[in-house]
Amino acid sequence: MKLATIGYESETQAVVIGKLKAAGVDLVIDVRAVAASRRAGFSKTLLSASLNEAGIGYVHLRQLGTPKPGRDAARKGHVAEMHEIFHAHMVEPGAQLELAKATEFAREKKVALLCYEADAGGCHRTILANWICEDLGWEIENL
Repeated sequence: MKLATIGYESETQAVVIGKLKAAGVDLVIDVRAVAASRRAGFSKTLLSASLNEAGIGYVHLRQLGTPKPGRDAARKGHVAEMHEIFHAHMVEPGAQLELAKATEFAREKKVALLCYEADAGGCHRTILANWICEDLGWEIENL
């Protein structure tokens, strides 16, 4: 089995939804701390409605997002610093609870973790995907 991840940085909403549908995704787990975007179609309410219209579920797990200092580090290209901050955040009980929820969703449906960055290697969603895949014995599929 595979766990999908997708970043919308350089894509339109229609392209992202097309990729999700082509991959057979049933549920998008939004792993942004703040589910708002300057990119058209990617703020929580509109994204959720558009995904639902396409037959894809949506859930926002805010605690799986990178805290503001980590996002700031990522914007500066300090990926290692972002990873450190994110790992420290993920020991919090709320984050652990939402990681368990994400893993449970993945057991039940074809899931995609959604975040902003086009390059999965520079995004915290890859850390999350690795943890979930280690738990389930699955592979990561970056869309």
